[in-house]
Amino acid sequence: MANVTFKNNPVTLVGEEVKKGDKAPNFTVLANDLSEVSLEDYKGSVKLISVVPSIDTGVCDAQTRRFNGEADKLDNVKVLTISMDLPFAQKRWCGANGIENVDTLSDHRDAYFGEAFGVLIKEMRLLTRSVFVVNSNDEVVYAEYVPEATDHPDYEAALEAAKQAE
Repeated sequence: MANVTFKNNPVTLVGEEVKKGDKAPNFTVLANDLSEVSLEDYKGSVKLISVVPSIDTGVCDAQTRRFNGEADKLDNVKVLTISMDLPFAQKRWCGANGIENVDTLSDHRDAYFGEAFGVLIKEMRLLTRSVFVVNSNDEVVYAEYVPEATDHPDYEAALEAAKQAE
């Protein structure tokens, strides 16, 4: 399992670590309108999955804005941001910040995504910062569990993986 800290304190991640080469596990999360969304809904597209602890904090805000700004430059790539925030809060935040190129999705109800991708922080019931790129055949081609959850991910590596994925 990935070793992760939150504000320099070790945390326990629930679930199995997802690695490059793995088949992406299916999951169900909630869209901003409370409808259920799963990996299957993005079938045939490359997925860049940006995972943040809470969209309304500094680094999470910057991460979501960065991928939103890059999303329209990526062909056949769907950019998803997943957090434990309530769908209402995600919708409000996106509206207030002009976020239109990213699907913000909530794992708050069941933590299904968090457990499936091994990013659920047991002690906080938040998701640890991570980025996954899943190709159109639902194979993981890039996986980054950011070692310190309050740090930024490697944006360039994730974007390059998304551009190279088919």
